[in-house]
Amino acid sequence: MFTMSEYSPTTRPRNLLLVLGDQLNDDSAAFDGFNPEHDALWMAETAEEATHVWCHKQRLVLFFSAMRHFRDGQRAKGRHVHYHELSRRPSDDRGKNFAEILTRDVHRLRPDKLILVRPGDHRVLTQLRNAADSLNPDLDLRPDRHFYVTPEEFQDLAGGGQTLRMESFYRRLRKREGVLVDDDGQPEGGDWNYDRDNRESFGKTGPGDIKPPRRFHPDDLTREVVDMVEARFNDHPGSLDTFDLPVTRKQALAALREFIELRLPTFGAYEDAMWSGEPFLYHSRLSAVLNMKLLHPRECVDKAVDAYHDGLAPLNSVEGFVRQILGWREFIRGVYWTRMPDYADLNALECDDRDVPDFFWNGETDMACVADIMRGLRTNGWTHHIPRLMVLGQFALLSGVHPRRFHEWHMAMYTDAVDWVSLPNALGMSQYGDGGIVGTKPYCASGNYIHRMSNYCGQCPYHPKHAAGDDACPFTTLYWDFLDRHRDRFADNPRMKVQFLNLKRKADEEMREIRARARHLRKAVDRGERI
Repeated sequence: MFTMSEYSPTTRPRNLLLVLGDQLNDDSAAFDGFNPEHDALWMAETAEEATHVWCHKQRLVLFFSAMRHFRDGQRAKGRHVHYHELSRRPSDDRGKNFAEILTRDVHRLRPDKLILVRPGDHRVLTQLRNAADSLNPDLDLRPDRHFYVTPEEFQDLAGGGQTLRMESFYRRLRKREGVLVDDDGQPEGGDWNYDRDNRESFGKTGPGDIKPPRRFHPDDLTREVVDMVEARFNDHPGSLDTFDLPVTRKQALAALREFIELRLPTFGAYEDAMWSGEPFLYHSRLSAVLNMKLLHPRECVDKAVDAYHDGLAPLNSVEGFVRQILGWREFIRGVYWTRMPDYADLNALECDDRDVPDFFWNGETDMACVADIMRGLRTNGWTHHIPRLMVLGQFALLSGVHPRRFHEWHMAMYTDAVDWVSLPNALGMSQYGDGGIVGTKPYCASGNYIHRMSNYCGQCPYHPKHAAGDDACPFTTLYWDFLDRHRDRFADNPRMKVQFLNLKRKADEEMREIRARARHLRKAVDRGERI
């Protein structure tokens, strides 16, 4: 029987399996044919991955702690893992990036072959491919079985041409997988999409008492990572005082069970709602462990569908959750891998190289919605999709932030951000940087949308219905200015017909005041002034 004592760190492995921080699944294709007497794993924490964007401290602890727990789990199974930890001092590092560390280890270990499952970041894939090309062992690049759809299958499912439609992709995939369909391939309940039933607001009384997601208190290993991050990355945004995220497969499964039992039943109706001081509401907060592959999307979908069939959750909640995972998540990944690397440089609205506002880092603003959402983001490294898209993302869109800059900020601040999911969502959907590949229209609205979906406006010095003047809501001012600036581009878009009819009703004098107010706001933001 093989034991760890029989495997020396200098033993020459037959295969060296490269395992990245978003590949922490035992059923990975990397393990096909694995033999612990002849093969070994390679994992590395790198300074470049921690600093190529200014990462939130919670994101750093989540990834590094989950990696170290996965490493220890593999060693407990009798597998040898060559692992590179970041230390408190940069001078102790054995390389700054994957390529440097891997090159040193390949020269030391001399494996016959390198095995890599497709990474979630085109940049990392390119870096590791280039490193492997300069070394002797061949690189065996294997598919990522974590997803329902391969990049090769995506184009046919999404439409087969230049125009991609998530809804048609989602319906085809549900039929293929037999999810929420009857024996004739028709949708359960009669409709494919219950989005119309998922837009309730809480009204004046608010959501009441909502139990927050289950907390997972840091163990000794996680506390070691917290100490390292606080010492080495102390100037990074965010706080670690409340770190409570799942970092193991067992904890991820417990978080899934807790969501299905306690919050899925009410999730659907209030999926788009916001409320001050309530960053989680009925959302699952499972995206990070899904993207790190501590959970499989099939088990999330299956558990939700089972809850519907058992009468424990309504169809609109279950379909909404399924659509996020089976529909949107798979669609976004397909866009990424069929459009990269050119996709990352798209800038359809021809924005200047404007960075995100300072208050996207420090939260210092008088806008009640942004201030509250930023408090939650700085504390938790997470918000649900409406604060991302219709508050923070919309402010960046309306004020003219460069779409790549917004994506880089999103990668830095969100614990669930991996390049394949962040780039199409942030650059594409949120900022319309791709010119309509992901969404057929920009996601823009006045402050009235925020007023309708939250309680923020009652706490704010700005008025959501006012577009000009000192008390005008910046979202409302910038919304009308955005439509005005992009009139020629979007006036014929059928999904924006009502918006442009309303714009035409604006008097010339009011539009002059709106344009002047919008210029003032953009200049104030660029100068770092508080608004």
